[in-house]
Amino acid sequence: MTDFASMLQPDRGQPARTIHVVHPDTYEGWLAKQSQRIRTTIAAHRLTGKAGDRAVLPGETADDWSMLLVCNEAVTSPWRIASLGASLPAGTYRLAEGPVGAAGLGWMLAQHQFTRYVKPDATAPRVLLTADAAHIDETVRLAEATALVRDLVNTGASDMGPADLEAAAETLAKRHGATVTTTRGDALAAGYPMIHAVGQAASKDRAPRLIELEWGDPSHPRIALVGKGVTFDTGGLDIKPSAGMRLMKKDMGGAAHALALASLVMATKLPVRLHLLIPAVENSIAGNAFRPGDVLATRKGLTVENTNTDAEGRLVLGDALTKAGESNPELILDFATLTGAARVALGPDLPPMFTDNESLAADLLASGLEQNDQMWRLPLWNGYDEMLKSDIADMVNAPDGGFAGAITAALFLRRFVPKTAAWAHLDVFAWRPSAKPGRPKGGEAYALRAAFAMLAKRYSR
Repeated sequence: MTDFASMLQPDRGQPARTIHVVHPDTYEGWLAKQSQRIRTTIAAHRLTGKAGDRAVLPGETADDWSMLLVCNEAVTSPWRIASLGASLPAGTYRLAEGPVGAAGLGWMLAQHQFTRYVKPDATAPRVLLTADAAHIDETVRLAEATALVRDLVNTGASDMGPADLEAAAETLAKRHGATVTTTRGDALAAGYPMIHAVGQAASKDRAPRLIELEWGDPSHPRIALVGKGVTFDTGGLDIKPSAGMRLMKKDMGGAAHALALASLVMATKLPVRLHLLIPAVENSIAGNAFRPGDVLATRKGLTVENTNTDAEGRLVLGDALTKAGESNPELILDFATLTGAARVALGPDLPPMFTDNESLAADLLASGLEQNDQMWRLPLWNGYDEMLKSDIADMVNAPDGGFAGAITAALFLRRFVPKTAAWAHLDVFAWRPSAKPGRPKGGEAYALRAAFAMLAKRYSR
């Protein structure tokens, strides 16, 4: 596990190299105040003050130097100096202009390595000093939670089946004094028929299950976090093409987000009664695989005509959401790598958020802006609810035609959510297609910091 705590330390005046972060709009003014030696060095580098410009600046002695970075990222951006966190020599640094703030997160995450299958880079950590020592622990927790999502999603499906998600939940439970209960086998088939149906074709060692974690004082407000845990998705009998299957190890990204958010809730001891639910399955192909045209029973008592075995995530979530609602939570959040339609609409970096609760929507959107972890609200458009109509059952899981796919998936989930709970659904991609500073290609957390900030504001002591 990456030692993030070693990368962000209190500034007590110890020796450190200086980092100058200058906005393009203020670059000329900054340059005019520098010594002739520094101006000559910058001229030799042919810098013009555009975003991304950087240079090593000379000091008074041969061993003395500082770093210039021209950056147009907002001061509140976690990624403001992330490029330096990954590229500077090992050592200790401090910012010359202004507080570290959110930039400490990107500094740490830029140094995180996923090393399950390769030898780690043995470079010593780059340490950033901050005068705001009170927020170091909070920033470290955010880095650890983000890294947890990345590591779980990056792990190959051969090493991340339903049992491995259960083990991840058990690890968190031991760390924070929580309790884990897992339902599988005949009890799953009887109590959670959609979870069982989706996962029944997997091998015995990858059998489907519902993983539940409970934590906190029962007298505190009850909240539920639900995460889609499809550890690999072939598409079922409606099999995906090879290109579409290539990244399906990430189809448990919703579960990774829910686990990470639960870890933040427990680590900060929010005064809530936490209920984490992960329906964990592998959507495989075998003689007993569920079929297009099958009518599935549900925990809620509704019937679902399965029109597409590749629309399995909403099925397992339906049973899990029903279970979550049975404990009368006041708030339910679910995370799922649910639809390609969401990516067509908003791309990989901006997850859609669905809710009927105006207060919850406002809080999530505001926290997203504050944390530089934005989402975009899409409508639970009641006019499309009729698309879920079935000729032989209470509903279909995937309407014909492909219109409004992210919305109809959210409308399907809404049918399993109690009307007494505020509920939001986040359709996250959980993957970064190309690298950015502090954000390597691969598994990624989206809306995690925003969701936690919202919970912290609602339930702070």
